[in-house]
Amino acid sequence: MIIKPRTRGFICTTAHPAGCAHQVQEQVNYVQAQGKFTGPRNVLVIGASTGYGLAARVAAAFGAGAATVGVYRPSTASETRTASAGWYNSAAFEEMAYTAGLRSYSVCGDAFTAETKERTIQLIRSELGQVDLVIYSVATARRTDPETGAVHQSALKPIGSTYTNTTVNFHTGELSTVQLEPATEEEIEDTVHVMGGDDWRLWIEALRDSGVLAEDAVTLAFSYIGSELTQAVYRDGTIGRAKDHLEATALQLNAQLSPAGGRAYVAVSKGLVTQSSSALPVVPLYISVLYKVMKEQGLHEGCIEQAYRLYTGFLYNPEGTPVDGQGRIRIDDYELSPAVQAEVDRIWPTLSTDNVYEYSDLEGYRREFFQLFGFETGGVDYEADINPVVTIRNSY
Repeated sequence: MIIKPRTRGFICTTAHPAGCAHQVQEQVNYVQAQGKFTGPRNVLVIGASTGYGLAARVAAAFGAGAATVGVYRPSTASETRTASAGWYNSAAFEEMAYTAGLRSYSVCGDAFTAETKERTIQLIRSELGQVDLVIYSVATARRTDPETGAVHQSALKPIGSTYTNTTVNFHTGELSTVQLEPATEEEIEDTVHVMGGDDWRLWIEALRDSGVLAEDAVTLAFSYIGSELTQAVYRDGTIGRAKDHLEATALQLNAQLSPAGGRAYVAVSKGLVTQSSSALPVVPLYISVLYKVMKEQGLHEGCIEQAYRLYTGFLYNPEGTPVDGQGRIRIDDYELSPAVQAEVDRIWPTLSTDNVYEYSDLEGYRREFFQLFGFETGGVDYEADINPVVTIRNSY
C-alpha cells in the first residue's frame, strides 16, 4: 500500500515503516558519530518504542555496546492498516542491533501487568542474568491497577482555578485563547495513578525480588518542569502532581537501592515534540518558540542528543553524577537557562496568527510531529508501494 499521514487532532493514525526506520538510523548515526563511552552492560527499557525510551535504548546499545531489553505495547498491521510508529521503530532497532552484533530482545505487552513483568524477568534470567540499568519511560493515558482492577484515566488540567492562555493549532497556524477548567480531586488522583511512580516501583521491586536486578543497578525515570509560561497547565497541574509523585518515588527507590550500591534518579528533560506534548494546550506554541530560540543560540537538542548527554555527562560521568538540590538530574539546563527563557518571554506576548511562523519554529514543530510517525523524512519515497506488515526480530 501507499501510506499517507492521516490525522485526528493531535494523533496520527497511520505510520510509515520506512520513514520510522530512517529516523532510528539517524539516531544510531548520531551516537556512532559521538563515539563510544563506558556505560551500562545490560539495560532494560520499559516504554522503549518512542521518545526518550527509544533514544535511551539506542544510546546504550550503540554508544556503550550494551545488551538491551525493550518493553512496549504490541501493534498489529494488515494489508490495509499500518502498525504503530513504536512498532516500526522497534522493528528497525532490532534489525540494526542484530546487524551490529548487539544482543537485543523485545517484550511486547502492557507494562502495567504482572504478566508482562514476569515474562520480562524470565527473559532477563535466561538471556542476560541481570540488568544494571533500568529506564522507565512509559507514557499513556490509561492504566488498570494490577491489584484492584480499577481503570484510571489521566487528565490534562490545571489545579485550583481556571487557566487561560494562548494556544495554537499546529496544523493550521491559527492562534486562539484556550480556557481550561480545574481538575476534580478524582481527576488528580487518577492522573497520579497513571503517570506517577507506582508502576516504576512495582517493576523495581519485581526485578529485585526475582534476583535479576544487579546490586549496583541504576534506575531512572523521566520528568519535566518547563518554564513559567506552562507552569499552570503542566507542573502546577494534574501532570505536575503525578511528576511530584514520580520524583518522591525516586527518592524512596534510591533509599532502598543505595545500601547495596544501587541508585535511582529522575531526569528532568527539555520540552520536545512528542505525542504527549502535542495533546497539551499552550505547550506546542511554547515549544515552537523554544525551538526557534534554542536553535538560534546553538543549544537545541532532540531525544537522542539528550539521551547521549544523560549517559556521558551524568549517569556515567567519571567524576560522579551531578544532581540538583532535590537529587534530580537536570538535562533541561539549556532550556531553562536565563538567556533562553528571557528571549522566549520577550517573544510570547507578540505572537499572533499573522506572525507565528516568523517568531516561532512552528513549521519545525509540525514537521517533527509527522516525523514521529515516519513521515516528512528526507530520503524516503512516500509514493512507493510498501508492505505495512513488519515482524520484529527477537520478540517475546
